[in-house]
Amino acid sequence: MTDTHSHLYESEFDADREDVLLRAQAAGVARMFLPNINEESISRMMALVERYPGYCFPMMGLHPEDVKADWEEVLGRMEPQLDGMSAVGEVGLDFYWDATFRKEQMQAFEHQAEWARERSLPLVIHQRKAESEVFEVLSRFPKDSLSGIFHCFSGSVETARRVLACGHFYFGIGGVVTFKNAKLGAVLREAVPLSRVVLETDCPYLSPVPHRGERNESSYLTFVRDKLSDIYEVSPEEVERVTDDNVLRLFCM
Repeated sequence: MTDTHSHLYESEFDADREDVLLRAQAAGVARMFLPNINEESISRMMALVERYPGYCFPMMGLHPEDVKADWEEVLGRMEPQLDGMSAVGEVGLDFYWDATFRKEQMQAFEHQAEWARERSLPLVIHQRKAESEVFEVLSRFPKDSLSGIFHCFSGSVETARRVLACGHFYFGIGGVVTFKNAKLGAVLREAVPLSRVVLETDCPYLSPVPHRGERNESSYLTFVRDKLSDIYEVSPEEVERVTDDNVLRLFCM
């Protein structure tokens, strides 16, 4: 399995990061991708990549909640560090808590999507309360010029079909799919083929049942895999095989 979205560099893991990695490996997690969120997180992310080469893979991006009036200067400092990155992420739009920098978020998202297009890198998209605006930005690019992941997808059947229509994008599915009242399983069953799904945790956030409310970690990917096994009526091994094939194809590994 591959955890395509792990914030293992965050302080929540400072006390037992090595143990978390060992548990992930024991659970069958063969690799993990680390999404950057701001300038301050780059050094912590890269320290993990250097310590665990071939297991931890870095992404470069400015998270929408970190986009402020100085976004152009920040991205100007980040761009030279794109060499060797596996993807552009975590980027996108988030108007859930604060839409003060709505215009700047959209500009920064488009700018980073252009990074991905120019370098043929996957684009890892975060969106909350900004669905129409995300598709508005993506519509500015030629169809099939972008690929990537809609991170933490939890949208409707209609939204899933829009994702499928806008290019070579995959659906990042994590702990939310296990929640009791989640409608995501029905959406996946109706509109999303397993061939367009990748696994993720977003750890330390969004732990799956039976660990909901606790710190999340990559070893809990097994609960997501098993839920997808139920949804798609295939074996857990088939979920592992297909989603890993998707990862290898998307990241050109």
